[in-house]
Amino acid sequence: MGANVANDEFNRTLSYANKTMALLKQGEVPAYPQFYELFFTYSTGVNPGLNERINSILGNGIPKLEIVESLYNEFLKSDAIDERVSAVSNLMSKSIDSVQGAIQNASDTAATYSGELELAGNAIACAKDQEALSAVTKQLQLKTKIMHDANKALEGQLNSAQDDVALLKRDLEEVQRQSMTDSLTNIYNRKFFDLHITRSITECRQKDEPLCLIMADIDHFKNFNDTFGHQTGDQVLRLVAMTLRSNTKGSDLACRYGGEEFALILPNTSLKDAISLANTIRKAVQAKELLKRSTNEKLGRVTSSFGVSLLTPTDTEITLIERADRALYAAKRNGRNRVIAEDDKIMQVSSAA
Repeated sequence: MGANVANDEFNRTLSYANKTMALLKQGEVPAYPQFYELFFTYSTGVNPGLNERINSILGNGIPKLEIVESLYNEFLKSDAIDERVSAVSNLMSKSIDSVQGAIQNASDTAATYSGELELAGNAIACAKDQEALSAVTKQLQLKTKIMHDANKALEGQLNSAQDDVALLKRDLEEVQRQSMTDSLTNIYNRKFFDLHITRSITECRQKDEPLCLIMADIDHFKNFNDTFGHQTGDQVLRLVAMTLRSNTKGSDLACRYGGEEFALILPNTSLKDAISLANTIRKAVQAKELLKRSTNEKLGRVTSSFGVSLLTPTDTEITLIERADRALYAAKRNGRNRVIAEDDKIMQVSSAA
């Protein structure tokens, strides 16, 4: 029975592998491990989000290399980040073990040397002639050199460990930065947003400063994907993200909230200033004409809608987000390509309808 199960497993995984290689060959995608993993995962069907995305792309043919890279970064690269965190942790552990070993060796050598000093003291006290005293001195010099060499070795190992720890710290910070960054748009991701919104609320309350949240959504984004393909859709996402990033400063934070939705956390910002910034970004996005890279074909202009909320004394991060979302949906319902704040009459009318 065990042999039959093993044989079934072999045949099943072989069929996945064959399908994977066929997809790579049709798309002329290099069979690098990460791309093989992407299409093998697709073939198994274990990641519904990945399969839904690839199935929508397959209608326009097998995805090319640039799209494949984007899909890998979006769906699978987090695993690579986890592996890098694990690798850095292992190296850090080895470095600590090395330092502990060096300290233990130095401690043992020091204990031995202390014992030798005590013996030498007794020998000197009991020495009856110059020859005996000379012998004790030579022995003491030898032990002192051993102790000196051990200290030098410890110093070298500690200096080396300090350099290693500094490098590992930089690696860990880079991995942490990558884990908090959206790989497609290169701005902060939802994970970072969730962590930072609570911290920002706490800090603003401690300082008795206002805080505003802007939620933004690309208008008719699905039409871009359906009409021009996901590669163009990705270009739209990057364009909006770049505009958000270029219009934020100081402690303002731009994040990709999910899909085609973005968020801006604005500490120490009044509702009036937040509305003004949202309109500046809205106009900047609309001013950029989208071009198809392969043909330079003009694809039109991108518009976006914005909802703005202001932190109240009773707010949690959930209620602050909910009010910004309601304002955003009011902007969508009332014609898109506009900014609506939570106190706008148009939002109140729309919400009541």
